Amino acid sequence: QVQLVESGGGLVQPGGSLRLSCAASGMMFSLYTAGWYRQAPGKQRELVASIFTSTTLKYADSVKGRFTISRDNTKNTVDLQMNRLNPEDTAVYYCNAYRDTLRKVEYWGQGIQVTVSS
Repeated sequence: QVQLVESGGGLVQPGGSLRLSCAASGMMFSLYTAGWYRQAPGKQRELVASIFTSTTLKYADSVKGRFTISRDNTKNTVDLQMNRLNPEDTAVYYCNAYRDTLRKVEYWGQGIQVTVSS
């Protein structure tokens, strides 16, 4: 049974910081590309950041320089450090794991709310 569980969401003021964590169970997270997605009401789900190794990183233009994705393979987790948050970052954030070695395999977390408001 594979499970991805997000934590660390909540309410934060503009300019503040928040750290999201994704804990995987039932599989070796390091074998998968890990991603953070977000979806705001009425908008498409978008890729925020992804990581396979520390040299294979991707970020959405809107978060470059503010967000940092990292992983700790000893703990089977992936984190998203979010700094200088603004109201446009408000969304439900989802953790994702993906690989396509023998066939496409993809897992999703339940999602957590991040609200940036004064």
